[in-house]
Amino acid sequence: MLKKGSKLYSVLFNKCPRCQEGGFMEEKNMFKFKTAFKMNTNCSYCGLKYMMEPSFFYGAMYVTYALTVGISIITFIISTLLFKLSLIESFIPIVVVLILTAPISLRFSRIIWINIFVKFNKNITKNEQ
Repeated sequence: MLKKGSKLYSVLFNKCPRCQEGGFMEEKNMFKFKTAFKMNTNCSYCGLKYMMEPSFFYGAMYVTYALTVGISIITFIISTLLFKLSLIESFIPIVVVLILTAPISLRFSRIIWINIFVKFNKNITKNEQ
């Protein structure tokens, strides 16, 4: 089981990287498209400001790129080895899978990006700035 304090816990459970108590995104369900990509401005528990500087999450584009390349490679391998599709034919499943995983990769990329810069603090108290 994942324990509090790991970066993976914060990423998988949509938690603040500093206290791992407050939620990172406003909506827990990533497939409610009206609110799926809205982030909280601050952590409800420790008060960490998520947008540390203007355009902070532009760097998450690189994480999204890495995730989509990985997903594309896995989809390509599955489509060619299991379904015996040609190179050209395998582009259709790749595009479909990338469209279906777009909400997941966007959310994960933002929380992975902030976890690179913010460390877990087990001694943090409620609403500490």
